[in-house]
Amino acid sequence: MSKIGESELIITPDGRVYHINLRPDELADTVITVGDPDRVKEVSKYFDHIEHKTQHREFVAHTGLIGKKRLTVLSSGIGPDNIDIVMNELDALVNIDFENRVIKEEKKSLNIIRFGTSGSLQADIPVDSLVASSHGIGLDNVLHYYQLENNEHETNLVAAFKKHTDLENKNIVPYAVQGSPKLLSIFKNGYHQGITVTCPGFYAPQGRVVRAGLQFPQLVDKLSSFQFENHRITNFEMETSAIFGLGRIFGHHCLAVNTIVANRVRKEFTKDGAKSIENMIQKSLELLSSSVEI
Repeated sequence: MSKIGESELIITPDGRVYHINLRPDELADTVITVGDPDRVKEVSKYFDHIEHKTQHREFVAHTGLIGKKRLTVLSSGIGPDNIDIVMNELDALVNIDFENRVIKEEKKSLNIIRFGTSGSLQADIPVDSLVASSHGIGLDNVLHYYQLENNEHETNLVAAFKKHTDLENKNIVPYAVQGSPKLLSIFKNGYHQGITVTCPGFYAPQGRVVRAGLQFPQLVDKLSSFQFENHRITNFEMETSAIFGLGRIFGHHCLAVNTIVANRVRKEFTKDGAKSIENMIQKSLELLSSSVEI
């Protein structure tokens, strides 16, 4: 078995993967990702015990226990490019032998759940509500660098999406990945479920106009009106599809849970974002810590 070069996977002298700054023993089998480094402590304050705390750049990680359930909460920073780092290094922690720099024969699957903030694309999904993602549709390009195998359902979903949004033969090349049905089943009561679109930026990629004009001015309206089978697009943000896609490639179970801080159809923004995020964290942790699925 060929060794992984030192330039391909950077491991520090004390055995930590470089960016997210964790050793294999410091990672739990269930990982919560958050964009904001300051949100890590807002999650871990509900832990009964914290075992490890690390920080490197925007990557902050706390590992601990709620009851007997071991969890890691890790900040990713914003955007799918950061998710590329996070997902590769999480996988390396469980599926690479750091001492010998080889892939382990026996693979481990992590449960990876994003706790994020998002904009609603449906008038009936108000600010401060919660969304759990059944699928991710990516408008970014990270997954185009990987060999992603889609099933027939996902292939048909992408084809229908490109036709509806007039993105066929355009510079944007969408992809779609289904999230974990096992994890999605945990988030039923009190959560809207639907497709989450992931954008590679906050302003023009999400249809916002400040001074610069838009290349795709009708995109937000097209997203809101899209239907495929019994699925509709509920929200958009900047991480979910990359998590789902890389999770598929590496064999991990992935889900995204978002609190809605803006409704783009009704042009409304939350009056108390901190309270809305706190509600998402508390409710979602209760479900995760009590679930027999993980």
